[in-house]
Amino acid sequence: MDQRREKEEQAIVLDFLPNGYPFDPRPSHIKTPIAQAIGKKRFTLLELCPKKGVFLQPNDEVYIGEGKRDKIHHILGKLSFDKITNTGLSTLEHVLKDLIREQEAFFIDFFNRAQPITIRMHQLELLPGLGKKHMNAIIEAREEEPFKNFEDLKNRVKLIPDPEKIIVRRIMLELEGKEKHKLFVD
Repeated sequence: MDQRREKEEQAIVLDFLPNGYPFDPRPSHIKTPIAQAIGKKRFTLLELCPKKGVFLQPNDEVYIGEGKRDKIHHILGKLSFDKITNTGLSTLEHVLKDLIREQEAFFIDFFNRAQPITIRMHQLELLPGLGKKHMNAIIEAREEEPFKNFEDLKNRVKLIPDPEKIIVRRIMLELEGKEKHKLFVD
């Protein structure tokens, strides 16, 4: 799981506010454009300041790593979940689904390697809707043979109809700050 500890290089725009936040009390000529985004690797919510004259759209992918950036001037910092705009929130779930499909191997690896956290709690039980029965079914199936992809997981563990949806719900809970243990969000 440590391959996810490196800095974000790419982000997906959730919303673009060309005139800054509406609740910003400063005069409009002082406000700066803001892009709300989520990092592709560690799902970090970020506020970005685009370069002058750059207009961004939700779902645009932008480079935010070291060195020359073509669209982003600088990263303002982390974005708190309660500050995400309505447009950003509606885009977030779709972006997460796409990112999970894109990184399917990472998430399947999680199902294949998840371990107990304590004597009474397992990492798999931290996923929304999964209890001891689900956990035992997953562990039994992966001991026979590791899961290859989401389809394989769905076919072999009948109790889990949609693992992608479960992961989206877990990431949303982590982004909202409602979870003590972080599995996917940094």
